[in-house]
Amino acid sequence: MPPDRSAGRRRAGSHRPPTGTGPTGRAAGRSGSGAAADLRAAWPHGPVEVPTGTVELVPDPDHAAGVTLLVNGVPSSYVDLDDPGVLAFEYMQQMALVIDTLRPGTPLDVVHLGAGGCALARALDVLRPGSRQLAVELDTRLPELARLWFGLPRAPALRIRAGDARAELERLGTATTDVVVRDVFAGDRTPAHLTTIEAARAAARVLRPGGVYLVNCADRPPLALARSEAATLGRVFADVVVIAEPALLRGRGYGNLVLAATDDPALLAVAGLARAVRTLPAPARLLRGEEVAAFAAGAPVLHDPVTGDGTRDAAP
Repeated sequence: MPPDRSAGRRRAGSHRPPTGTGPTGRAAGRSGSGAAADLRAAWPHGPVEVPTGTVELVPDPDHAAGVTLLVNGVPSSYVDLDDPGVLAFEYMQQMALVIDTLRPGTPLDVVHLGAGGCALARALDVLRPGSRQLAVELDTRLPELARLWFGLPRAPALRIRAGDARAELERLGTATTDVVVRDVFAGDRTPAHLTTIEAARAAARVLRPGGVYLVNCADRPPLALARSEAATLGRVFADVVVIAEPALLRGRGYGNLVLAATDDPALLAVAGLARAVRTLPAPARLLRGEEVAAFAAGAPVLHDPVTGDGTRDAAP
């Protein structure tokens, strides 16, 4: 989601052969040329009204099976009908590298807060066969359209639930998932009730030991939100890393930072992770340990607002 740009089509897991995964795994959600043609036949021309605004498909002029989903005019997902493993957005490529460190080659339970075109969910469906995923989407019509246009995997491989991301997160059972991905935007900002320490605690509660919470944070210099999010996550999780393009960390431009948080300090300390993010089509830098502490130094921890009766309000 905003403001990422495409870094070039790259298959998730292409930095190394995925162990026990790939296109020979489960066929659900994977489209051959005939199936892709059938899906393209359903693509609309021009914007389509949905409860939260409009959605639109912009075909890739260089790849007939590729399309970008716009939500209210902003690129939300890039989908390759021929290869669900392709991820075009930089922050999704970075997230996929983090997920690669988590029990390689085994199925995962994943919760996506924010669905859009479910590009990351589609990739994980083929890279981690047998995974069970839940995507939460505020717009009640978008999931129906995404299934029609993109041939998404069906339940139990991928369930899509309409609702507010924070409210649905709070309803999930304790220690029931391996990965929580937060990729929710209203315009160019994440709703405040998803950035607080209370939201981070909700994510930590539903994660199994050794699980990871992945956050897509869009920010501009001086990166006040990203620094506060890092400080906030550091109060809840044992280890936090920040991944971003070097120019963004130097205070240039507006872009996405990926924050990854876990209760297992060994998970994100693998030597290959920092190297892998540096070798992406858009090279990124990984901050960890003292670098994250310096990045977050002095930034306020974010909290839900206090209501008149002294309680915290988690409402959007």
